[in-house]
Amino acid sequence: MSKQAPAGRPSRPPRQAGKSGRARDSREGSRPSGGRPLAVDPARAVAYEVLRAVTERDAYANLILPGMLRRARLRGRDAGLATELAYGALRGRGSYDAIIAAGTDRPVAEIDPAVLDALRLGAHQLLHMRVPPHAAVSTTVDLVRSVSGPGASRFANAVLRRVGERDVDEWLARVAPDAQENPDGNLAVTYSHPEWIVRGLRDALRGTGRPAQELPELLASHNARPSVVAAALPGLSDVAELTEGPHARPGVLSPVAAVLKGAPDEIAAIRQGRARVQDEGSQLVALGAAAAPTTGPDRGLWLDLCAGPGGKAALLAALLSERHAAGLVGDDAELVAVESAEHRAGLVQQSLAAIRCAYDVRVRDGRTVGEAEPGRYDRVLVDVPCTGLGALRRRPESRWRRAPSDLTSLAPLQRALLESALAAVRPGGVVAYATCSPHPAETRMVVDDVLRGRDDVERLDSPGVLRDLIGSRRLPGHGDELFLGDGPAVQLWTHLHGTDSMFLSLLRRRA
Repeated sequence: MSKQAPAGRPSRPPRQAGKSGRARDSREGSRPSGGRPLAVDPARAVAYEVLRAVTERDAYANLILPGMLRRARLRGRDAGLATELAYGALRGRGSYDAIIAAGTDRPVAEIDPAVLDALRLGAHQLLHMRVPPHAAVSTTVDLVRSVSGPGASRFANAVLRRVGERDVDEWLARVAPDAQENPDGNLAVTYSHPEWIVRGLRDALRGTGRPAQELPELLASHNARPSVVAAALPGLSDVAELTEGPHARPGVLSPVAAVLKGAPDEIAAIRQGRARVQDEGSQLVALGAAAAPTTGPDRGLWLDLCAGPGGKAALLAALLSERHAAGLVGDDAELVAVESAEHRAGLVQQSLAAIRCAYDVRVRDGRTVGEAEPGRYDRVLVDVPCTGLGALRRRPESRWRRAPSDLTSLAPLQRALLESALAAVRPGGVVAYATCSPHPAETRMVVDDVLRGRDDVERLDSPGVLRDLIGSRRLPGHGDELFLGDGPAVQLWTHLHGTDSMFLSLLRRRA
């Protein structure tokens, strides 16, 4: 393993100190499941509660953390500390567990899960943050004492003192498998990914024309803190508004993107629903679905077949509203947003609240739409449920929650949704098949299987469509050529494009 690896791991942020004192009550996210107050500062208390919720309830950190921060009234540096602790411990779990196991006389599977979550927080502070070692150890020991008692706190103290005896590179050289004998195992521990994901991402790189030597850089990109990006909804906001003052700068690839420097709620357009937090990769998928050329006039009958939670639906609806205002589509133009889960359909409804065009949010199974409304729509976006391997930096717990069996269990649903989308689009209309995963089993293999034996569908030049949208924008250090995929589909990469690793295949029914 090259010693260049540390450059790709999470950088050490400036030292951040949370407010001292005990967290106040359970409404502030300051008590463990047993109800006793946590004897640590509120930022560490919130981070610990996030880890416990992920471990005990399979919660999603990005969904529960904002509410916990609000209840604990954490803002600014304290909110940043809680976020870095929680996300850093979740991302680094694979590495930290190997190091913790080496620092004790038992495998991590035999450690009380409540204590293990605290040890992961302590290891992250010791190995990847500029927290003084004595503070990292003492606060974690206090945390363990408050949730598991004095015996467990003595155990935690001994383990963390051993962890603090070496830096992260020395530990990884000690605990990671030999790179020659077990290269996948070495990368898995070094970059904190399950081995099956390491193998799948190597296959994905090769399948899209990228060298397998980029794998360490890709894995490292999943452990970097992502920027917060917003989409200015066309006709309601623009990038100039989002980037006024010191709060943001224009995005790199998407023409409607702004990279935020402060909290999203500091920007009026986001508070008012005229702009939304959304990764540039997701923006490009929606923009590509709207820009792909149809045969025959586009009447403005658009369908988002898997619309929850509504980010792409909002961008599509805003684009459709602009076209209606310009007279490019008729008064019957409408975005239909389909979502099978009622609570997610509610999120879609909220995301569309500021949009001026007609829209209809429906709770139903997307697999039935093609049969119920054959050939009705001009454009269909089908962003299928997937493993989410393209968004591991934003959903750090996903890498530990997913299993290889998910690839096969999701496959029938993905194929059925694409078939429904192709049935719902009119001849000459466009279907955009998208996933937030680069794994071949969820991307090109799905498209290949559905199109096999069909002569009524053609693959469009998806990279060409996106290049027209991106225009003269270029990534630093990538020269004039912007690699978007080897073939007719687009594969974005976190380490190349700074986006989630989105896949997009634009298909057109033959007229």
